[in-house]
Amino acid sequence: MKKIFVLLSGVIMLCLASGARADMADPDVLIKNTVHEVLDVVRSDKELRSGNQKKMLELVDAKVLPHFNFEHMTKLAVGKSWRTATQEQKKALMSEFRILLVRTYTKAFTSYRDQVVEIKPFKLDPAATDVTVKTAIVKPGSSQQPVLVDYDMEKMPDGWKVYDLTVEGVSLVTSYRGTFADQIQQVGIDGLIKTLTDKNNTAASSAAVAEKADSK
Repeated sequence: MKKIFVLLSGVIMLCLASGARADMADPDVLIKNTVHEVLDVVRSDKELRSGNQKKMLELVDAKVLPHFNFEHMTKLAVGKSWRTATQEQKKALMSEFRILLVRTYTKAFTSYRDQVVEIKPFKLDPAATDVTVKTAIVKPGSSQQPVLVDYDMEKMPDGWKVYDLTVEGVSLVTSYRGTFADQIQQVGIDGLIKTLTDKNNTAASSAAVAEKADSK
């Protein structure tokens, strides 16, 4: 499961980091056009290539997050318990889930700088508000099989947003839903929030220690 999450994370980072100018592009064009931008950034930035966590987090926050509907993603991941959660709990869940995903993305960032994204043939229905963009992640010169990735995207007032993606048949949202459901059954929604908060705080502390050690 951990391997799948890392794979999912790297794929997201590779395909969806982009500037505001691509926000209103068709979903397949959004992915196709922006992959070159993020790869150029990674390849040309020595600190990113060496794993500078702070800089990676800043890049993710600025370039990746605008293309996600975190409320929809969190709602799907939490499942039926979302309906009984208070507004305060929903806000906390979205915040911690967002942090969790961001920190997961940064770990896989540099692993995908040599990959190429191939967009499968896609025809957008002008009336469509929910689409799936199919892609394949290929490593040039490698005999490895391409990694197949499907992006579930919805049309929002400010552009197309990702609310789930599937890598080799494994849905990101569904994967978290199972984990979250077990947590909620054992310790309730507040317990899940605490678990996510503790996990995020631990990750932040570890990153700070590592960064301090690297600076010496």
